[in-house]
Amino acid sequence: MKALRTGVTTGLCAAAAAKGAAIMLLTSKPAGQVEVEARNGEVKHFTITDAMLGSGFAKCAVQKDAGDDPDVTNGMKVFATLSRTAGNGIEIDGGEGIGRVTKPGLKVPVGEAAINPVPREMIRASVEEICRQCAYTGGLKALISIPGGEVVARKTLNGRLGIEGGLSVLGTTGIVEPMSEKAILETIKTEIDVLIAAGKESLLITPGNYGRDFAKNVLGLDMETAIKCSNFIGETLDHLVLRDSTRIILIGHAGKLVKLAGGVMHTHSSVADCRMEIIAAHCALAGASTDTIRQIMDCVTVEAAISLMKAVGVNDAVWQSIGRKIGYHLHGRTKGRLSVEYIVFTQEEGVLVHERTDVSSGDIL
Repeated sequence: MKALRTGVTTGLCAAAAAKGAAIMLLTSKPAGQVEVEARNGEVKHFTITDAMLGSGFAKCAVQKDAGDDPDVTNGMKVFATLSRTAGNGIEIDGGEGIGRVTKPGLKVPVGEAAINPVPREMIRASVEEICRQCAYTGGLKALISIPGGEVVARKTLNGRLGIEGGLSVLGTTGIVEPMSEKAILETIKTEIDVLIAAGKESLLITPGNYGRDFAKNVLGLDMETAIKCSNFIGETLDHLVLRDSTRIILIGHAGKLVKLAGGVMHTHSSVADCRMEIIAAHCALAGASTDTIRQIMDCVTVEAAISLMKAVGVNDAVWQSIGRKIGYHLHGRTKGRLSVEYIVFTQEEGVLVHERTDVSSGDIL
């Protein structure tokens, strides 16, 4: 089977464009090509296009290549306009085609451009690198724009998340992993097969980087038997049962794993985004008021819902209830043949749920 080609995130493209603009602005020379290091250490090379050098500003673009991932932003140009400012430091904002945050609970405050923290760090680091090379100590402003972004954003979930008027600049590593379901599932199954063949009896399963980082950096777990299952939790469990595995540890962010409490085993938001419905139902079971439940239903993120639940004193009870229901559905999916230790967390709250299903009875221990 041919390996799928990885791509680059919008955030890494923005960092590359900002670096090219900084070179032009501070050296008055064309940038041509730039290289930017992704968060995973991989160095990517970008060709600078649409270069423009004016009085006190420089503007250029790079074209996004999402690899073999069906990303709606593939092929779009990400622009950065860099200008000198009277102050110090580097200011980052969004221009044409970049959305604005309109609801609380996201990683960016209300009113600011929808450029997530990691892309902001990459943009700032790229510009600062050129500042150091040119011994420039003054202030700069980086304006990121994606022409056509407002139209393309209508094909995304941004509106439901409270991001209006354009796209989000995203990415946690800078690299886009191809999202062919068949290829991902085959890779997951192969990794499981290899580990089981090597005699590994307990496997660590995480949906993605958040769970992996939490397992490694917060819980201090051995990552030798770690497998990323993406959104395919159900299919991963099915294969583990097929291979007669007996015990796994499943660790994931609450925004993903809360869906398991509703029996949803494919956790991509385009398949099922029932986070608030599930949390609201368990709030009702915990005795929360109708007004609180309505507010929960209006939340954009699990973190925002947690803040509300803590304010009315039901947060612990809600997660205990959700934890029991997750165990019930995990036992049902694995037909009672697999012991699943499961940990649900957020970065802010830490561990919210830590329980285990018993192979023989399905009881939550």
